[in-house]
Amino acid sequence: MNYKLLFPTYRNRYLFIQKSLERLSAGHQLVRALNLGAGEGDYDSMIAGYCGHLVSCDINEQDINYARELNAGVPNLEYRVEDALNLSFEDNTFDLVISVEVIEHVGQPERMIEEVQRVLKPGGMAVITFPSLDFPFTYDPVNRLLSYFSAKKISQGAYAFGHEYLVSGTDFRAWSEKNHLAIVQERNLSGYLIGLLEMYWTGIIQRVFKANATNLSTQKEKKIVLRPSSKGPFLTKLTDLVIKIDEGLFSGAANSVGKGFIIQKKG
Repeated sequence: MNYKLLFPTYRNRYLFIQKSLERLSAGHQLVRALNLGAGEGDYDSMIAGYCGHLVSCDINEQDINYARELNAGVPNLEYRVEDALNLSFEDNTFDLVISVEVIEHVGQPERMIEEVQRVLKPGGMAVITFPSLDFPFTYDPVNRLLSYFSAKKISQGAYAFGHEYLVSGTDFRAWSEKNHLAIVQERNLSGYLIGLLEMYWTGIIQRVFKANATNLSTQKEKKIVLRPSSKGPFLTKLTDLVIKIDEGLFSGAANSVGKGFIIQKKG
């Protein structure tokens, strides 16, 4: 079971990627795609359904090995170990790049955008999500208060999950424009209600049970880990209801737990 689908923030990102792919594949031929930062591969079978061939990569070899086993039955999918800051692919290789919650881990986020631009074909699209620097107070009140004093953040809440820094929408737009990537869509993902429901405990759960809790290139062995499967839990319907209520209440708010962007390489 892909237990992550029960978390509204994760489910919201998943739906954003899925709906974006439905839209892009309807009007744009996605022959060759790249999932940049695949993690445990829980998005790959879904992404592969919208493109001719999917290359899925991550810097963590153990995660890639797990993802390869998880999605062994997907025929148009291949796995590679890659560094997001120094991809081995030639220029103008992919029609589509997907990157879910990766840019906040690479250390040089603007460099990653340069690589995305380089490997995209002219006119190619990228769908990218990341945790927002402008997160709701209800999600992480401690680090929000610390930010007012430029104090060092605690590694919980918005700064859990191995996040040493967060990305603002303003910076992302500037990096995209600098690298000749046009903003096609920008969307806030998860508002104050979801932030309140996931305050701190999801980061603690990940730290305890996720095999690669800090999303680094190496990881320590744990006695008990939770790994996703390709099956979705029935209670996902309840998660979808929470997302709809949150969107209805806070879709126009300036702050959100995450951001989702679709960008296009200028021809």
